[in-house]
Amino acid sequence: MGFIGSGYIGVTIARLAVEAGHQVVLSNSRGPETLADTAAELGPRASAATSGEAAAAGDIVVVTVPVKAFPHLPAAPLADKTVIDTCNYGPGRDGHFPELDSESLTSSELLLRYIPDAMLVKAFNTIFFKHLLSLARPAGAADRSYVPIAGDSALAKAAVTEFIESIGYGVVDAGPLADSWRQATGTPVWGTPYGPFSNEKGQPAGENAIRAALATATR
Repeated sequence: MGFIGSGYIGVTIARLAVEAGHQVVLSNSRGPETLADTAAELGPRASAATSGEAAAAGDIVVVTVPVKAFPHLPAAPLADKTVIDTCNYGPGRDGHFPELDSESLTSSELLLRYIPDAMLVKAFNTIFFKHLLSLARPAGAADRSYVPIAGDSALAKAAVTEFIESIGYGVVDAGPLADSWRQATGTPVWGTPYGPFSNEKGQPAGENAIRAALATATR
């Protein structure tokens, strides 16, 4: 697993991945030396590298950066890779993107313009990082939570589903990237099913709850 971006969500996914037996390569915009302590804390399955090296190393690469950073992503090493997009658009942080403001594109479709040869799957953008860590459950658990994914490649979706299931979650297929607006910031599936941020443990959200939340989204 390669990681481009190592903020709260990125490091939480990496932590769950390491616990599930995956190797992880972390990167950020400030250089691998700034991630040495994080990698050491995650243990021998974790290392730090440049974003290009992390992109090249991963069978699956997690892109978890602000939307304004999309133009700076290493497109070449992401070609033909399965890429998980965790990113949420926030004009206050990212500035305004006309295509996103007008809803003519989803943020994932915008990302694909910068890494056009990647096989992109939207995932993990709807869950608070503390809930992501605390709600992981083994396969078969009655209180296993689900997360929505969206993407255009059946192959990539299958790979991402296998990974997500390995780290303690079930998956609801929310359709193609063009439909990923259903899980964008502020939609019914964004945050709410897993409980308020003030409850750091969160509450389990099963398959039916996630499907219902996706179905009630409006644009």
